[in-house]
Amino acid sequence: MNIQELLNVTDRFAAQAGCQIIAVDEHHAVAQMTVTANHLNGGNVCQGGALFTLADLAIAALMNYRGLLTFGINNNIMFVSSAHEGDILTAEAVHVSDHHKLPTVEVTVTNQDHKIICHVTGIGYRKNVPLPTE
Repeated sequence: MNIQELLNVTDRFAAQAGCQIIAVDEHHAVAQMTVTANHLNGGNVCQGGALFTLADLAIAALMNYRGLLTFGINNNIMFVSSAHEGDILTAEAVHVSDHHKLPTVEVTVTNQDHKIICHVTGIGYRKNVPLPTE
């Protein structure tokens, strides 16, 4: 099972939120989610936690691409604009630094019109332990 298939199965929280990895290689990862009524907050826009979950899945795919278990240790999110029900969101993660212990990633989340919804940065801690397969 490749990293894309593996994380789409083992990251149960992201899967339940409707997020899925659609592409991943050693340089970038892409995850998508369609905003549903279940993603909306009291202001009737996509809840920030749903946006972060999508970005975090792309981060996880890229940081774990080598097959070594990597956990996020620091993340920042900047909300740029709102996402609405029906929007198809795409999170693209790219390496800032693919350090052997402390990889750093930037993610841009856009809607179907390529409008930036949020920007996320993440730092991980890569362990010398294989990525779990279950």
